[in-house]
Amino acid sequence: QVQVVESGGGLVQAGGSLRLSCAGSGYTYSYYCLGWFRQAPGKEREGVASIRRDDRTTYADSVKGRFTISQDSAKDTLYLQMNSLEPEDAAMYYCAADLRPSRSTWYGRCEFNYWGQGTQVTVSS
Repeated sequence: QVQVVESGGGLVQAGGSLRLSCAGSGYTYSYYCLGWFRQAPGKEREGVASIRRDDRTTYADSVKGRFTISQDSAKDTLYLQMNSLEPEDAAMYYCAADLRPSRSTWYGRCEFNYWGQGTQVTVSS
């Protein structure tokens, strides 16, 4: 059974840093994309950052230059280093994986099919 579990959230002052982790287990297929999303109360879920199999990364404009996504394939762990946090970054952060059965399917847009339960990030001003 595939599991995706986030950790590392918490309360931080504006300008501070946090590193989120996402541990994957039970993968029967290899990943094509891994990503971080967030959702604040009353707002829609938005993509924060993603990393593709070829290490291509994408970021939301609002976090470019402040957040860094990375992954340790040996540990099946995804990270999100968040620096210079702003009150607007406060949200529930979710990790997601796009797992695909074979290399022949590793193309196109990311389509996330496995999601974690989220970790809360609170930023005080």
